[in-house]
Amino acid sequence: MDITAMKEKSRWVWRETLKIHKFCPESRIASSLSCVEILVALYYGGVLNFDAKQPFSEDRDRLIISKGHGSISYYPILADLGFIAKKELDAPGSLDSKLKAIPDTLIEGYETINGSLGHGIGVGIGMALGLKAKGSERKVFVLVGDGELNEGSMWEAIMLAGHHKLDNLCVIVDKNNLCMLDYCRNIVDLEPIEAKFQAFGWDSVTVDGHDEQAVAETLTAFKTRKAGSRSLVVVAHTVKGRGVKSLEVDSLCHIKSLKPDAIDELLKADELSHAQTRLGEGA
Repeated sequence: MDITAMKEKSRWVWRETLKIHKFCPESRIASSLSCVEILVALYYGGVLNFDAKQPFSEDRDRLIISKGHGSISYYPILADLGFIAKKELDAPGSLDSKLKAIPDTLIEGYETINGSLGHGIGVGIGMALGLKAKGSERKVFVLVGDGELNEGSMWEAIMLAGHHKLDNLCVIVDKNNLCMLDYCRNIVDLEPIEAKFQAFGWDSVTVDGHDEQAVAETLTAFKTRKAGSRSLVVVAHTVKGRGVKSLEVDSLCHIKSLKPDAIDELLKADELSHAQTRLGEGA
């Protein structure tokens, strides 16, 4: 998918994420909006090898979404690609729907249960070691939040991966600079994140997490690295609550919900802005 198409796909996922939050207001909307372009790059940018009809095919790349609470933006992608039925998007959060505020493995496409933070890299290491033992060339990607890196279990796993030089493991840090109750720097300042990973034996790359092309190219390059390389961390700079100004400037946006009428206004404003842009392009 070319960059124009990916950007349009990101816009669609952003809109669908807001609609899901309208049905399911207990979902973490700000955390989910920061990783939209990362997920689009993974699935539409030619990065991941997957088969929606056989979601657990041995020939798949693995994606562990460690920041599970912040991934309702993954739901529209799964529906669009055929992992789940599109009708699931009609009433998320309802008793009959698979799609809840916190996802679980009932949803095809999710590799693990994602409610408790701090375990994704450890799970990814197990998968990476298993794939190596089988002689598989498939890769393991783990999406984590920067606030989640406060968990000690993450650094134990990072140390272990560095020791084993797992060249088939890539961690993507959704670095939106906010955790649950404040800016990360005010809770536990982990800067510079890249240097800390490097100290544990990793390679690091920094990208604009809202640039689909940059993310896709970085992750594709990881897949083609020579054997024996080190594990890779991609620090993706993002904005929490991306596209919703009231969330972008709120240090407590992690725990904030949007009212239905506010969501309707956002969707209308986006539609108007998009129409004006298209009109200008036509002129």
